[in-house]
Amino acid sequence: MLYYLFEYLDETYNLIGASVFQYISFRAGIAAMVSLLITITFGKRIINYLQSKQVGESVRDLGLEGQKAKEGTPTMGGLMILLGIVLPTLLFAKLENIYIALILMTSIWMGGIGFIDDYIKVFRKNKQGLRGKFKVMGQIGLGLIVGLVLYLHPDVLVREFAPDQVIASGIEVSELKYEDVKSLETTIPFVKNNELDYSSLFGFLGDFTWIAYVGIVIFVITAVSNGANITDGVDGLAGGSSAIIGLTLAILAYISGNIIFSSYLDLMYIPGSGELVIFCSAFVGACIGFLWYNTYPAQVFMGDTGSLAIGAIIAVLALAIRKELLIPVLCGIFLMENLSVVMQVSYFKYTRKKFGEGRRIFLMSPLHHHYQKKGLHESKIVTRFWIVGILLAIVTLATLKLR
Repeated sequence: MLYYLFEYLDETYNLIGASVFQYISFRAGIAAMVSLLITITFGKRIINYLQSKQVGESVRDLGLEGQKAKEGTPTMGGLMILLGIVLPTLLFAKLENIYIALILMTSIWMGGIGFIDDYIKVFRKNKQGLRGKFKVMGQIGLGLIVGLVLYLHPDVLVREFAPDQVIASGIEVSELKYEDVKSLETTIPFVKNNELDYSSLFGFLGDFTWIAYVGIVIFVITAVSNGANITDGVDGLAGGSSAIIGLTLAILAYISGNIIFSSYLDLMYIPGSGELVIFCSAFVGACIGFLWYNTYPAQVFMGDTGSLAIGAIIAVLALAIRKELLIPVLCGIFLMENLSVVMQVSYFKYTRKKFGEGRRIFLMSPLHHHYQKKGLHESKIVTRFWIVGILLAIVTLATLKLR
């Protein structure tokens, strides 16, 4: 909203400094700062309110060191993250941008499902929370909407430039020969011609190619959302990992929405996607602000209100800038946590059927609990996971040139 105010002041009164709001880099920086301030400032008030309402976590005894000390710690802290994301985005982003509208809808949609789950756990005293099938239905519903919007909306385009054009700093877009086209192209990492067209891959489906594409979108959103949810098991792990991922996506979104950089790196230019940098910056600021209260020993947990939302946000951001095939690398922490659960459960069922008793690969799943069982303090586990996350982010960015 402030973007439109300063645009009006600049055009009507030529107000000194108002034009700075036209720059994505400025709005992204200020969005990150405002998000951080909102989360830290209002975070304590939210924690105090949750404590007054006795919105405390009920902890199952898993035999982990220090686990029972967390009993009664306020949950639903994801509200802090959502507040820190949504308000700065509304203030500093172009709200008519389809990508901004889509990502805001994603935040509220999955945040709402997570809130219902936390509400049932805390206020209804039902440890199971919202039944799994309803969570999955919510994720599928979101995936269906996102997939159809990305497939059908007229503003979701890829810009194709005529060959042999030199795109350099200072050049006017009107001087270039290009065509904005509807496309289902995405980016393949580590490949020279790094673009895959889903239309070619699923061409045998003819007019029903959209079904395959929407199916992929649903799978990505469900997988990443559940991965973030599973990762949220020790203080600071999900929040810190998400901040690293969000910063990487901000860089990728800036490149995808900038003619000069996308041309130099030989990446597809996606008109309007640069606006997502403002959202990504607010996302990173909110995650870091949340860590102010969530690092060991945590004063608040994000709950499903936060974890389901941040996973879906990351997935939709990657899909919007056509980098979803980078998710296994960028979100490697989420992937490892997810796989550890799948491997543990599958192997247990297999060995129980074959040998009459279930056997385990890990001491406990998800993976962070395995290391807790091995005697590592959770602060050390979280720090090492963050380091791995940073390395994965560097590898992700390196794919821009290593092909």
